[in-house]
Amino acid sequence: GELNDNKRKGIYRAKACGVDLFHSDHKFDSGTGWPSFSEPVADNVIQYELDTTYGRRIEVLCNVCEAHLGHAFPDGPEPSGVRFCINSESLKFVE
Repeated sequence: GELNDNKRKGIYRAKACGVDLFHSDHKFDSGTGWPSFSEPVADNVIQYELDTTYGRRIEVLCNVCEAHLGHAFPDGPEPSGVRFCINSESLKFVE
């Protein structure tokens, strides 16, 4: 995705509604080609749904506008252990 290699400091917002989702301090290179984050800016900004379209995955959506953001996987860095694998098309970056 277009934001995968972004190394600037700032906030990643939901493109659809503008709510803050992820801080650049929690972004890491997962080697997947998708922007990956270890945690959201707050617990209440992300909604989780079971996605069974390709096996069993956890879909993440914006808790405000319910836009699809990507998926969460249990192979991220500590302390959360979660990898939020997010589609660049769903994000807007603000320095």
